[in-house]
Parts: sequence; structure tokens; C-alpha cells
Amino acid sequence: MRCGTLALVVAGYLTALGGCKQAPNDADRPATSREFPRAARPVSRVVSAQFSTEAERDNHNEAQTVMDLAAIGPGSSVADIGAGEGYYTVRLGARVGTKGRVLAQDIDGEAMKRLGRRVEHDRLDNVSIIQGAPDDPKLPANSFDRVMLVHMYHEVTEPYAFLWRMHAALRPNGRVVVVDLDRPTDHHGIPPALLFCEFESTGFRLTQFIRKPEIVGYYAEFEAASQRPEPSQIRPCRIQGGQVVRANAH
Repeated sequence: MRCGTLALVVAGYLTALGGCKQAPNDADRPATSREFPRAARPVSRVVSAQFSTEAERDNHNEAQTVMDLAAIGPGSSVADIGAGEGYYTVRLGARVGTKGRVLAQDIDGEAMKRLGRRVEHDRLDNVSIIQGAPDDPKLPANSFDRVMLVHMYHEVTEPYAFLWRMHAALRPNGRVVVVDLDRPTDHHGIPPALLFCEFESTGFRLTQFIRKPEIVGYYAEFEAASQRPEPSQIRPCRIQGGQVVRANAH
């Protein structure tokens, strides 16, 4: 092989290697997520569904404070995502009344079974239960006045696919409510600026942000923009030099 030919082969090989580095292997992701960008930040591991005792949370008036901020009342249609043992689910059921409805969702099948037994025991006829997926909340379109993500968003492994698919579930004037802690995403929280960026990149607008000691963290509320971007247009958000920036579209 002549030197010129060898140089071209080596150059092509190095270019191929460079291309591999730029396009990460998505084999570890669900096939249904691969058209969306990968989260450009750590994700907290899933822990026990019990954030703290229900009595302790009630002593801080947590659920009532959050439901008041979200303007949830009789007749509301609400999705409780990451419902776990049902702390919010049962209180939402009582708040919306017989003319409202609550859809409780989680990806943990065992937690769903326990919640199902609780709903049946308490005869919560306005509560339904479904199992979601890591990249899809599995919510019916145009169905909810409020979608609640309470102390769970930092555990969503595919946030861009998840939020993009949740977008269509809101009714006109519907809102997504996030309650979380202002701490790194691998320490069971998410900095507010990073949260805002991820929601905005998938077609949402921030409508309210409040820090409240009663809810052990902050309250953020979002509405759906008129259009959501195509998956290929979404630019993942990351913290760089203490600032939140967006990477190039993948």
C-alpha cells in the first residue's frame, strides 16, 4: 500500500472514531426514547415511594398548601404522576369530589398494587390507576386541568421524551405542577433554572414559582405553549460554569 493510500485510510478511520464519540451509543435507552436527546445531567436513583411519614407531611400542611397554590377544587381533573403510596392521590380525590377525577400513575408495579388496595379499601370511586413508562406518563390527550409531579421529576430518566409526551395531556388552561428541592439532580432535587430550561425546551412556559417551607422545597407551575417542538429540535440543558446552557440539537 502506498503512503498516500495509507494516509487516506488512517484519516478515514480517525474520522469514524470521531463520529462515534459525537453520537453516543443509545443501546442503554428505551427504543421509544432515542429520537429525543439524552438527559445532559445526572438522574437520581429511585428510592422508597415514601418521602416522609404522611402524618409529618400533614403537620406541615403540605398537600393542602400545594393544592391551594394549584387552584384545585371540586370538579377538577388531576393526574398524580409518581403517585407511590398515594399520599397526594387520596387527598386529591377528596379535594376534587364526586364530579372530579384523579388518575394516579407510577412505574413501580408493586407500589401500584399497594395503592390499588388503598383506593379500594377507602372506596375512592373517583380515582383510577395506571402504570406509566420511564419515557411516557401514558396520559390520555386533552384530559387534565392539573398534572402533579411532586418530589419525583429528578428520578425521570428520559425527561425530554417524558415531558414532550405529557404536553398533549393538558386541557386548555391546564397546568403542570412541580414540587421539588433546590439541590443537584443526583441528590434528589433539581435546581430551578435547570427545571425551567428542560420544560421550556419541550414546549412549556413557566407561569408561577414560589418557595414555601410548608412543602419542603419549591413550587413551580407550567402551561403548554401553543406548539411543541419536533424531537430533533430539542436541545438538552446542562449546568456549565454555574450557568444553565443548552447543548446543540442532536
